[in-house]
Amino acid sequence: MYKIPDNYVSTLNLYDTQRAIERIKHIFLAKLCAALHLVRVTAPLVVDPATGLNDNLNGVERPVNFDIPYIGTEAEIVHSLAKWKRLALYRYDFNIGKGIVTDMNAIRRDEELDNLHSIYVDQWDWEKVIDLEDRNDAYLEDVVRRIVTAICGTLDELKWTYPQLETELCRDVTFVTTQELEDRWPDKTPKERENLIAQEYKTVFLRNIGDKLASGEPHDGRAPDYDDWHLNGDLLFWNEVLGCAFEVSSMGIRVSPESLDEQLTKAGCDDRRELDFHKRLLAGELPYTIGGGIGQSRLCMLMLGKAHIGEVQASIWDAATVEACEKAGIILL
Repeated sequence: MYKIPDNYVSTLNLYDTQRAIERIKHIFLAKLCAALHLVRVTAPLVVDPATGLNDNLNGVERPVNFDIPYIGTEAEIVHSLAKWKRLALYRYDFNIGKGIVTDMNAIRRDEELDNLHSIYVDQWDWEKVIDLEDRNDAYLEDVVRRIVTAICGTLDELKWTYPQLETELCRDVTFVTTQELEDRWPDKTPKERENLIAQEYKTVFLRNIGDKLASGEPHDGRAPDYDDWHLNGDLLFWNEVLGCAFEVSSMGIRVSPESLDEQLTKAGCDDRRELDFHKRLLAGELPYTIGGGIGQSRLCMLMLGKAHIGEVQASIWDAATVEACEKAGIILL
């Protein structure tokens, strides 16, 4: 469901919006690579479903697939590169402390369309090799703070060029678990809890997503075969334009052989044990890693104070959204 903020007017015109998007992507990528010691690499748009490399998201989304007659097989457009990156680090023989980042473009056909969601997804997908001893809360929190510093630093530089931008982001990160949110607001929905905590603290890392809470329900779905559900989370900023929590990144320390074994069973996904990626991981062949995705259009939308993600990316929208945005003077690309 889309929302048109009262008296909304874009701070930048269409030309300056395009120039600003270019600036954000250039500046932030450099800062992210420096903060996390990443190297930019190329990545696939499609994968073979038999490998198990595609991101299954919440387990209900259908990947876009098609046949390749020349080689007699099916292919899937990626949902994200969460698993591909870990295998790539193994194949590229990256050392501990080094990682990769790529421009990930995906199609999510079953996405519910609103101000923040599109069927087209563009992310900086990153992954970094870590030591076994780094699989802890302190390491995760340090990486989150580095990413927030890169985001806020990018906004600072952007405002040198466009001082009329009014976006303000909090550099201080509040870390909170999904169970703590449920304990505090048991009568609220997960999204309502996110809005309340983000409004209170402005920049929040919401930890432990995927496993069931004390209520018997998970805060949100998370595939069982990349993030460790006890060492992951979502990075949220308070979005003043829309008046809601605004997720910029989903990330986490990845599953170990032990946590993968446990999570596959919990999720009822034991059939995945026969896929090549999962066999390698369960056998301990793949490196320990941390990684995530940072939304490119999301970050541009937040920094530029836009009301709809269609103002910073070209996609397809329903007729009602197009009409409402047109009446409100919101230009969808």
